[in-house]
Amino acid sequence: MATVAEPAEQLQLLYRPEEAAKALRIGRSMVYEEIRLGRLQTVRIGRRRLVPPEYIERYVELLKREAEATA
Repeated sequence: MATVAEPAEQLQLLYRPEEAAKALRIGRSMVYEEIRLGRLQTVRIGRRRLVPPEYIERYVELLKREAEATA
């Protein structure tokens, strides 16, 4: 399974919600809504919410399953 990645020389382990939005090509408010709904998981460090690449991948897989179910 491929991971969401920046240039190969620097692997990003956690994304800010704004960075996750950019990786997913959706708006920042949509990312926060999906987090609120529990569809996009996050980890917390202090008060910050961060999204590991594997959670972005799980979210994309969820979207694919939903698309297949409605097709």
